[in-house]
Amino acid sequence: MWQEISRFGKKLVEYGLVESHFGNISIRTGDTMLITRSGSALDEIDQDAVVEVGIERSSSMDLIASSETIVHRAIYRNTSALAIIHAHCPYAVIESLIGDSAIVPVDSEGIYFLHEIPVVTGGIGTPDLAENASSLLREHKGVIIRGHGTIATGMILEEAYVVTSQIEHSCLVKYHVDLFNRFNECRMGGR
Repeated sequence: MWQEISRFGKKLVEYGLVESHFGNISIRTGDTMLITRSGSALDEIDQDAVVEVGIERSSSMDLIASSETIVHRAIYRNTSALAIIHAHCPYAVIESLIGDSAIVPVDSEGIYFLHEIPVVTGGIGTPDLAENASSLLREHKGVIIRGHGTIATGMILEEAYVVTSQIEHSCLVKYHVDLFNRFNECRMGGR
């Protein structure tokens, strides 16, 4: 299964959805999850870059697992997700900093597949973030952590990857449409 995590880690970096050493990926396997190690380069994942930890309680392996392990645990406990991708998508981060509590896509695919993208708060790897994200992911496919990045879920990593890329695409389109509209407002106001 680490090979599947590796495949999507490479895709995330290749398509600019995350910088190599930021973000994390996990897959649920019964009462445990496989999750990337803290500090792992997502485009260089091998068997040693993935650890297995319990979902119900922490263990000594948490010391080397991703700093977001607590968030992944909460999502697996509170949703039906079997795969999670946390990425630092640039336009999603930008939109979370200039938007309100939810981002409403303006592109047709975003409207159809995402409806809205909640923006959550909480520090990196904190119980607060774990609670905020997991509660909203019961009803949504993905969320954006304000100023930090996306969390997307799925039944398989492919689904979580599609949600991640859709969130970033919708945020990129929204950013540029809003910028164009502001430019036109300023231009028209100056006449």
